[in-house]
Amino acid sequence: MKISYNWLKEYIDLDGISPETLATKLTESGLEIEEVKPIAKGNNLVIAEVKDVKPHPDSDHLNVVVVNYGEGDVQIVCGAKNIYDAKKVIVAKVGAVLPEITIKVGKIRGVESNGMICSLFELGVDKKYLSEEQCNGIEILNDNALIGEDPLKYLGLDDVVLDASQTPNRADCMAMWSVAKEVGAVLRRKANLPDMKNSYSALKSSLTVESGTKNCPLFLGKIIKNVQVKKSPKWMVDYLRSAGIKSINNVVDISNFVMLETGQPLHFYDADKISQKIIRVVDDIEGNIVALDGIEYPIQKGDIAITNEGNIIGIAGVIGGDTSKIDENTKSIIIEAAMFNHVSIRNTANRLGIMTEASSRFIKGIEPLGQQKAIDRATDLLIELADASGIEETIQYGENNYKPTVVVETLTHCNKHLGTNYSIEEVVSVLKALDLDVSVENEKFTCVIPSYRTDLKIPEDLDEEIIRLIGYDSLNATLPTMVATIGQLDEKQKLERLTKSVMTSLGLSEIVTYSLVKEEYVNNSVLPFGKHIKLASPLSDDRKFVRNNLMPSILECVSYNSNRKATNINLFEISNVYEEDCMQTRLGIVLTDNLQYSKLHNVKISSDYYSLKGIIETYLKKIGIDDNRYTIEKNDVDLINFHPYRSAKIKIQDKMIGVFGEIHPLISKKWNLDRVLYAEIRLDLLNEIKTSKTKFVPIDKYPSVSRDIAIVIDRDLEVEKVIKVINSNSGKLVKSLEIFDVYTGEHIETNKKSIALRIVYQSKDKTLTESEVSEVHSNILAKLEEKLNAILRS
Repeated sequence: MKISYNWLKEYIDLDGISPETLATKLTESGLEIEEVKPIAKGNNLVIAEVKDVKPHPDSDHLNVVVVNYGEGDVQIVCGAKNIYDAKKVIVAKVGAVLPEITIKVGKIRGVESNGMICSLFELGVDKKYLSEEQCNGIEILNDNALIGEDPLKYLGLDDVVLDASQTPNRADCMAMWSVAKEVGAVLRRKANLPDMKNSYSALKSSLTVESGTKNCPLFLGKIIKNVQVKKSPKWMVDYLRSAGIKSINNVVDISNFVMLETGQPLHFYDADKISQKIIRVVDDIEGNIVALDGIEYPIQKGDIAITNEGNIIGIAGVIGGDTSKIDENTKSIIIEAAMFNHVSIRNTANRLGIMTEASSRFIKGIEPLGQQKAIDRATDLLIELADASGIEETIQYGENNYKPTVVVETLTHCNKHLGTNYSIEEVVSVLKALDLDVSVENEKFTCVIPSYRTDLKIPEDLDEEIIRLIGYDSLNATLPTMVATIGQLDEKQKLERLTKSVMTSLGLSEIVTYSLVKEEYVNNSVLPFGKHIKLASPLSDDRKFVRNNLMPSILECVSYNSNRKATNINLFEISNVYEEDCMQTRLGIVLTDNLQYSKLHNVKISSDYYSLKGIIETYLKKIGIDDNRYTIEKNDVDLINFHPYRSAKIKIQDKMIGVFGEIHPLISKKWNLDRVLYAEIRLDLLNEIKTSKTKFVPIDKYPSVSRDIAIVIDRDLEVEKVIKVINSNSGKLVKSLEIFDVYTGEHIETNKKSIALRIVYQSKDKTLTESEVSEVHSNILAKLEEKLNAILRS
């Protein structure tokens, strides 16, 4: 909200209060002023009379001008083409400081120049408020401008704008009247608002207003048969410019001016362009409308539209239509003041990309009694400034069932809540300054809340008003009462930190991707677990859902880097994922090309199923989960995202904690990627599993014995079962077990495969003899044959 300092002075005495001081006081009381900006900048400016203009002797586009501003004739070199039309101009004297220049005595092409004749944009006035003629030349003043006077004051440009950033609950501060009340409360000065004269005899209305939607529960309309469209008075043009609105004509300007005053958006229609004087509000119509900005917008079901005999004439609460606008030929108008559903207005404004002064007020919330107040104020101004006559009565659709809010608070609760020791007199003084109707009974005070303060509903709201106006610096400095604790990481934080350490040590880089995604990303997700969460008001269609898995976001990152010729993209991400009423913490890992590669050292570890499996096994071991506590099984849970024959799932204590492997070729093609390995693991489940502590053991003192064997087993038999048989029959003498070859082909039956293993035997207590090793080794071979029908390959 842009607050004009001069406009504010119309309602409240600001003597002794500079714009900067006012900004500080408002900010300290909770209404943050982000910027204090003059409409125009410059000192040492005067109104001057042009005495003589001659061409520059050494230039075809410069002129030598003689001016007088009460200190004798002064020569200035000027390049403006319209200088010959000027009688009174703005002169920046020597020493004047303008937004981008300081004026000095100088010579231009050999001719002395003692000042500068100015245009308005050179004084900092925004070009959007200036005509093309004003932008292309100096500012020419009227003949009644007094020589030697301040040109900014003469032009109404001596105003200062306070740019306020109100909190979401203070929708009332979108209205100048409410801001004046706020300033009055802060300064303890009375705000005097205009009285509604209503000095006219209303005629019977010929207007019909209807609403076919619950999103418009209240609609007020009024016909004024005769108005005169002309230029607005200078004071209104100046105030609108300070608020960022360009003047159009007196009638349109009145609608904008009243909206800024009261916070209630109005819309004026040319009554002669409304057939049968019937206006109906609907939200079930489709079509297009050319709006006041000249752009055609599509209207769809759910948008609130203003219609006349089935034709759309306005987008309710957002922008009016071009077909019924006020122009220089308008003789009769219809005034609209309504209450629209703020959610519907926000959705329509966001979808169409239109954020107007009107829509911003409807979205934040408007005063329940603002509609009648705004129509009465507009009518008074139309009578005063547009010679309005033939004024019909105001008609209304719907009922305004507003009842004043009454809040009861006690001094004891207030002081306890705030940690203060205020007296009842101090409290009542603040509440009365806020224009609340206060009655006191002992220490209990009852407040009737004015209609424009929709944010005051409960006792704690009153407490907040009291402390912010008395001042937070009135609070006594005290230490917080709390139990002293030692700061430390919780178990979840420890696991996440250890996970990051392990992943980076294995050569992966951490990424952080956006949690809001498009609908496509939450469908067919990895490890689905509930109903998707859709945002009520998304930033865009690409950010409409909260993600429920990490794969699409990580693959998007891989695709982005791959398209820019990056290679060996090995990444991980730790993030929460969500479904309705449920959250999980997950680890996502992606590998491409090579896990490690060094041409200098002749090192190359390709990224494949086994390298990803090794990363996961190393990670689980690092966090205290040994390989005998989990199983890696065939992937039968996700064949959409993963390759059906090159992926697996991981289970611990019959709980599936993740899935990993090569992503499905169709997914790779979709992202324009070659072979990609991916894993997604539930860290929240890992955090629930009791892990073993790291134990330190002495280095083995006794030698080991290794035996290599090759066995032939059924082709469909999982090698893990072979490992389990060996470990369960080793007599604790098997130190390690490594599979170094899997063979199918010549000399092996079609339904069989050959597995080559290296078994390392070692005792912690002694050196093993050949007979001891052979006994255990023979037992293992016998058990493999007995339980798995494994044949030792010769």
